[in-house]
Amino acid sequence: MSISTLVLARDEEANLPRCLESLRWCDDVVVVDDFSADSTAAIARRLGARVVQRHFDTFASQRNWALDEVPFRHPWVFHLDADEVVTPELETEMRAAVESSTIVAYRIPSRMMFMGRWLRHAATYPTYQVRLGRNPGLRFRQVGHGQKEDLEEGAIGTLNSAYLHFSFGKGLSDWFAKHNAYSSDEAQAAVASFDLRHPLGRFRLSALRGSARRRTLRELSYRLPFQPLLRFCYSYLFRGGFLDGHAGFTYCRLLALYEYLIVLKIREIRRRRRGQET
Repeated sequence: MSISTLVLARDEEANLPRCLESLRWCDDVVVVDDFSADSTAAIARRLGARVVQRHFDTFASQRNWALDEVPFRHPWVFHLDADEVVTPELETEMRAAVESSTIVAYRIPSRMMFMGRWLRHAATYPTYQVRLGRNPGLRFRQVGHGQKEDLEEGAIGTLNSAYLHFSFGKGLSDWFAKHNAYSSDEAQAAVASFDLRHPLGRFRLSALRGSARRRTLRELSYRLPFQPLLRFCYSYLFRGGFLDGHAGFTYCRLLALYEYLIVLKIREIRRRRRGQET
């Protein structure tokens, strides 16, 4: 059984050629372009992809819109971003997986690439996202700055092979710009999830599994003192980021900075709310 691929892109002329070259095995690649100001759309067409354009609002709605409106050739759709690359091992495993008659979607791990190497330890590998699903079947909902599958756990399988994520493919300035926006989304989601009068009442960790458990632990972490420092220690020491050399040290410091931005923005939201209440 064949697979279609949906690629989200905006101003990705630096990353898109590498992404599409890794999809040469796929005969149905659709690039959803957020009206890029560079040559993203032209590159996509030159490399054989179909291009549709829609203004980006959230990752979940962008993917859901494409699943609803774009006529894909195959019943299975693989979701990729322009700064990601499919490995031959993942291609082989996906082709075998879609022969299943019971699974609706598959979660897939990613390998973070930074400074010319895979951050095996600092980037907490393996971290999974649902990226392959039946259409109709798989749909997403927005959580923080990213999307989460809107499916029951029993409908989701797990693949072992990973795709590569070049999050720094457009340089550090682009990474900072994206994560400044991401931190705003994370702060809003964290504040919305808190019951300020009974902060721990809603968290029954023993009843949670998988991504719901990880998300709850992340929400709880924002109530801890020195959370950015704890994040650095967790990634660099506990997870073994020091084994990734200078790249691991740099990445862990960037993660701590990102966490600090979220903490600052949570405080800012709360100050504004207190000001409105008085």
